Amino acid sequence: MKAAIAIVVVLVLAGGGYALVKHNDNNKTAKTNTSMSQMNTPKKTSSQSSGTSSSAASTPTATNTVAIQNFAFSPDSITVKKGTTVTWTNKDSTQHDVTENDGKDGPKSKLLAQGESYSFTFNTAGSFAYICSIHPNMTGTVTVTE
Repeated sequence: MKAAIAIVVVLVLAGGGYALVKHNDNNKTAKTNTSMSQMNTPKKTSSQSSGTSSSAASTPTATNTVAIQNFAFSPDSITVKKGTTVTWTNKDSTQHDVTENDGKDGPKSKLLAQGESYSFTFNTAGSFAYICSIHPNMTGTVTVTE
């Protein structure tokens, strides 16, 4: 009895991407065209929210450090006291930034390469929303208390 073996080959071209899948057990080949935007869009994992928030995801964490990894801010919501400096560190191999998106005087970093950090001191109480301007599906919030 022969064991079924599957080989998956992905070829990325400058103008677009193609996924070529060949199954050795029946010698069938399937080719699909994938746009670059689809290839660069991170896939949601089962742990990511699909529009509904759980109580754990909406409860701000008391910390002043945020990791940027797996195309997400972790934790995505934090609570700090006024005057606290928050530091974001990019742990992804892709560049990201931290950019306020609610019109308030919030964080605005340069593009951060892997291993780079950015710090911002929150001197006003309130809630500050931010995103990665390159990947706007990456969102976070800093809640500043007195």
